[in-house]
Amino acid sequence: MDQPTPGFQLRFPTGMAPVACVDIGGTKVALTIADASGIRGKWSEPTAKVGASDALAQQVIRMIEQGCAQCGITKEALGTVGVVSCGPFVLQDGMVELAAPNICGGIAGTARGLPNDWTTALLEAPLRHTFAKVRVENDGVGALEAERRWGALQGLDHCAYVTWSTGIGVGVCVDGRALRGKNGNAGHWGHSFVSDNRDALCGCGNIGDVEALIAGNAMARRFAGLGFSDAVQLFAAARQGRADALEIVDGLCYVMGRLLFNLMATLDVQRISMGGSVFWHQQDLLLPRLRAQIGSKLPALTSGVEIVPAGLGESVGDYAALALVL
Repeated sequence: MDQPTPGFQLRFPTGMAPVACVDIGGTKVALTIADASGIRGKWSEPTAKVGASDALAQQVIRMIEQGCAQCGITKEALGTVGVVSCGPFVLQDGMVELAAPNICGGIAGTARGLPNDWTTALLEAPLRHTFAKVRVENDGVGALEAERRWGALQGLDHCAYVTWSTGIGVGVCVDGRALRGKNGNAGHWGHSFVSDNRDALCGCGNIGDVEALIAGNAMARRFAGLGFSDAVQLFAAARQGRADALEIVDGLCYVMGRLLFNLMATLDVQRISMGGSVFWHQQDLLLPRLRAQIGSKLPALTSGVEIVPAGLGESVGDYAALALVL
């Protein structure tokens, strides 16, 4: 696992039982297996989206079993399976199922083009049937805890982590406590509305929410007709100084800037760290624009609040699941 900052060394408790750490996103499932000696192995696959509604859970189980075999351990030897996942979550008999817009095609319907009709994807129940100890959290909460433990939010009691990636996720901490909510869904600002723009369908069924407007997978749907087939092409054109691309990027930052201001106004945070593939690879373009969006808006709430890159960099997802099991 890449070390995020100079001098950082991840230490595992002596005698720690092996653990499996799973990060489920709309694009890929990543697995890390570790024990007292350190990271034993890392694997990733595209997220399962076809078959029965337990296909994703079965993918996770298979990956863990195969990872254990490659590490020379049995699944019975695992101390904990920690899972961070995009949400929202739905509780069925107390077990987490995913109602994730970028995984479940039955939520918004055929217009989103996902190859299934799931309204939820089974997750926790099949895992608990297979493994002795399982913990499932929203990926925003896991990333928040990892950033507080090892990254850019260390020592802070009032803070937030925001991922700008395939989807938009948030984890928030107030008065030293991560907020979870009744179903573990606290922090779903990606499905909030911050503008009057209604030209995009989100996988959750909303039209014009934050995720529909600026998520990584929204850019092709919104801007292909303008000549930008995906986010990579859009940002490449912006770097070349194309006025049309820069205008779009400014619009994206307008939407995210409003989300960040709302976090500051509602939670009174000290710092917001940001990660995710869209932000991380374009942060030199995005971060100055996001900071400018906050500017001098209501200084009593925004003055001194920092917006910073995630201290754990592109490894936030790996550390997020690990933070659940240490």
